[in-house]
Amino acid sequence: MKFIDEAEICVRSGKGGDGCVSFRREKYVPKGGPDGGDGGDGGSVYLEADPQMSTLVDFTGHHHWTAENGRPGMGANCSGKKGQDELVKVPTGTLVYDRDNGLLLRDLSIDGDRVCVARGGIGGKGNARFATSTHQAPREFEPGTPGEERWLRLELKLIADVGVVGLPNAGKSTLLSRVSKAKPKIADYPFTTLVPNLGIVSLSGFRRFVMADVPGLVEGAHDGIGLGDQFLRHIERTRVIVHLIDLFPLEGNPTPAEAYRTIRNELESYSPTLASKPELVVANKLDLAGKADPPELADLATELDCDVLGISGVSGRGLEPLTNRIWDMLEAHRDDDDASSR
Repeated sequence: MKFIDEAEICVRSGKGGDGCVSFRREKYVPKGGPDGGDGGDGGSVYLEADPQMSTLVDFTGHHHWTAENGRPGMGANCSGKKGQDELVKVPTGTLVYDRDNGLLLRDLSIDGDRVCVARGGIGGKGNARFATSTHQAPREFEPGTPGEERWLRLELKLIADVGVVGLPNAGKSTLLSRVSKAKPKIADYPFTTLVPNLGIVSLSGFRRFVMADVPGLVEGAHDGIGLGDQFLRHIERTRVIVHLIDLFPLEGNPTPAEAYRTIRNELESYSPTLASKPELVVANKLDLAGKADPPELADLATELDCDVLGISGVSGRGLEPLTNRIWDMLEAHRDDDDASSR
């Protein structure tokens, strides 16, 4: 399925039904009174977060979503039928904006979240509502009010606990495929990942978390260079960032320390909030150095002045300590969130 994370749609609610003008006409009832019923309300348009959806591709060829009009009132004091609502399913994590004024209407970040984006028109009153002791044969009625119409901009931000960032060919997709059942495209050339990928990482003790990797970032990504800037928003919701570095880059490529600083600069330029998230620095491709930890690993930790965890996405070396470390960071971050909310 094609990954689409932006879409524009037009929603229109139903018009309210008109009130009815009617008088009783019954045998042996010489003076029938007004009995016109009210019109039914128009249907509304709702957007609902659906965890079974992962992309906005359904909206690429379907731009107009319309609820049903309310039915007009009828005689014998019968009200018109209410118009049927239109329920539009979107992926969990969708931000709903009013396209024309840029106003954020709702962040549908929880499964089952629902928002009314176009309220149905109100049904008009029938002539029975206007009868009084001095006005016993009214012919007045109210027309139904029109429905609402608006254009919406939908923007999807994936829901993940952990986001993996790094330069192209750092091994992000390989890592995701080894620790989860995700099947991202893997090849020995840059930019094999063209869209974000999600995977569920399962640990012992019924522990699970969701990991996402985004296309490789390059210098200037926050200004639109490369692909990663289009997808950085997908890791804005993550609680932990895994910064993956190629410990043995090819000749002519940035050194591991330079690669780290390049990505950090892009994160800070894109969003200070994103850059401030808890980070785990991971050096990949230990399989190229043999069995012992290479001196390059300690040198990188010294140069960056932080802990650096060594792994090999190909051989699986260090993956269990990595996933356990990520879990510990997630738990610590969850405790901090609980404390701040009290």
